[in-house]
Amino acid sequence: MRACIQQRFHQLPHTRFSFFHPPPIHAYTVANVENPLAPTREDYAYANVFLWNTMIRKQAENGDITRDTPLLYYIQGLRTGLRPNGQTFMYLLKALVSGKNVNEGEEVHASVVRTGFASSEFVSGALLGFYVANGFTCKARQVFDEMPQPGLVLWTLMIRAYVCLTLPGEALELFRTMRGVGVMPDMVAVATVVSACGLLGDLGFAKTMHCFVEKSGIEVDAFVCSSLINTYGECGSLDDAYRFFRETAMKNVVVWNTMIHQSLEHNNLDLGRQLFESMPERDVASWNSMIRGFTNVGQYEEALALFHDMEISVFRPNTLTLLSTLSACASHGALEAGAWIHSYVDNNDLNRDGSLDSSLIDMYSKCGDIAKAVQIFEESPRRDLVTWTSIICGLAMHGDGKNALCYFSEMNESQVSPDEVTMVGVLSACAHAGLLEQGQGYFQSMEKVFRLVPKIEHYGCMVDLLGRMGCLKEAYDLIMGMPMEANEIIWGSFLSACRVYNNVELGEVAAKKMLELDPHDPWGRIMLSNIYAEDAKYDRSMGLRKEIKEKRLKKSPGCSSIEVNGSVHGFLVEDNSHPCYNEINSMLEKIEKLMN
Repeated sequence: MRACIQQRFHQLPHTRFSFFHPPPIHAYTVANVENPLAPTREDYAYANVFLWNTMIRKQAENGDITRDTPLLYYIQGLRTGLRPNGQTFMYLLKALVSGKNVNEGEEVHASVVRTGFASSEFVSGALLGFYVANGFTCKARQVFDEMPQPGLVLWTLMIRAYVCLTLPGEALELFRTMRGVGVMPDMVAVATVVSACGLLGDLGFAKTMHCFVEKSGIEVDAFVCSSLINTYGECGSLDDAYRFFRETAMKNVVVWNTMIHQSLEHNNLDLGRQLFESMPERDVASWNSMIRGFTNVGQYEEALALFHDMEISVFRPNTLTLLSTLSACASHGALEAGAWIHSYVDNNDLNRDGSLDSSLIDMYSKCGDIAKAVQIFEESPRRDLVTWTSIICGLAMHGDGKNALCYFSEMNESQVSPDEVTMVGVLSACAHAGLLEQGQGYFQSMEKVFRLVPKIEHYGCMVDLLGRMGCLKEAYDLIMGMPMEANEIIWGSFLSACRVYNNVELGEVAAKKMLELDPHDPWGRIMLSNIYAEDAKYDRSMGLRKEIKEKRLKKSPGCSSIEVNGSVHGFLVEDNSHPCYNEINSMLEKIEKLMN
């Protein structure tokens, strides 16, 4: 690394660094005139170090480190006689973080030690942040441990590093050590430790921290309040979160939004709605929390109604709003509403970078308009993993396996590597298209080519593919050889295949497994009863039907839906709860008479 830097250094034009050399100061001396205001050499040295630091800082801000690395500028400055200060190292490390230059960062670390700045808390903090950003937690801890007396800033940085790396146990242990040496936390440190409690799910320690804050006299701001509410919620105690929310006097819009978010995360829609209606002031995040919360719990009509309310309010929907709303349309099958939102996006120029394309593709696919989904994909300027995956899964969902696999080939040619979700779409496409050999090849390539470990969803796709092709023995062997236990979905798929190909023996095995997983679900019994009936084993078939009746087992009723004037109407079997039930029945009778 050192040799490469030196080679690049000698290729740099000499004039690039001419400002490092102090200009001559003989303008007055040639005339033998003293100027009391003339700058000293120390002044020139300070000015040049300032320019040196500015040059490195600009690189950090612009992120332009591909041609001339910051370390090259640093070495050139040393050769011209400049001496670095703390700011030099801080700017240098910040520039290197943006480029993930680990080896050069280690060179700077060595220079920090040689120049005696290792004892500087700010420089050590920059080093610690550099190592954490590049995933070298052990080296970051080494920097921390080498500080003889780390101050509060460094303690907080190291604790926060553990929290960001999802190591809450180490964060809390370090906090205990910090208190043991007598360092008193401030609001930032407290909020960080409280977040660690949430990650760990330790409600007891969260309450201990809450008591500590109240007794210590630490000023509680909105950041700490939000952290405590989040932590109580993440520890499973919405009651404690709401109790603290009511008691605290620090209630700005961020605290309100946090309480709403936790209410909806715990599926307490009434409390979330009550808080939203009671807010003294709202922002875009308030609306987004409500729309996302109702979408996540399946209340899609409420989510769409909230979006329309927001659209006529003073707040303009942002990308997060539209992502949640499009998800609601996709899950609800609301094509008209989704198309209207698409038009809203285009009219307001909210998708200039194509960040919404994958959501639009997903929405149109799930709402049945696969042609529109393909059109959006073809016109999209953004061909990233999510966009490719959306169109592949959409086509697979519509049974167009061949086109889905064509897009997958194009994706590979574009040097975009698939993830687990992509491979579910690919294997599902093979199942719908009946491509057994290709499906087996793609399944084997997951580990060999793409370094992806197959999950239960991928095994489920393969069982579905083998079952559709009548390879029941191979499907059963695959299930029994899975590294995880098969769930009711896999056994249900296998049982369906057994019925199609009337394999009584394997059908009995599948039905038995389903009964073990869910004794109260009648579906396995019904399927096995049908298999017996088709094999003329009527006694066994009637016996299962009788068992279902005696145990009063009921399967979930089928549901169909239709969108009319932007509203989605759902209908269940033997359901008469629709407000237009009588009118619908009357119209059906008229249609029946006309058909007869």
